[in-house]
Amino acid sequence: MGRMHAPGKGISSSALPYRRTPASWVKTTPEEVVESICKLAKKGLTPSQIGVILRDSHGVAQVRFVTGNKILRILKGNGLGPEIPEDLYHLIKKAVAVRKHMEKHRKDCDSKFRLILIESRIHRLARYYKTAGQIAPNWKYEAATASTLVS
Repeated sequence: MGRMHAPGKGISSSALPYRRTPASWVKTTPEEVVESICKLAKKGLTPSQIGVILRDSHGVAQVRFVTGNKILRILKGNGLGPEIPEDLYHLIKKAVAVRKHMEKHRKDCDSKFRLILIESRIHRLARYYKTAGQIAPNWKYEAATASTLVS
């Protein structure tokens, strides 16, 4: 499948191991993993950052194989889930950065075009999350209030 706003048709991605059981060298218990996930979330880390730290520092390749649940489900179960989904948050953050750039460089037409593409992705993703029930049905992206969402 092609990219949304780019000509690329790349299909490269990482491949998960076939076995869904944790590796034999993983000695951490599911309770320890859940506890460390909650501790890292309280520090303000996103679910993907938590996964990277667990993989690199704690030797947990896939949290789902050890605990039986994904990181985001564990966080929501403990009341620590983010208020807006992570991918939508990062798109809003990117749009705010491009808007800030546009204030300084008014004649940058390419940035103006890219901002339109970013905001159309935000609207598309928000429409999906509204139907999936992950954000409120009356949630609306507004450029004026976007900087308060990401700060």
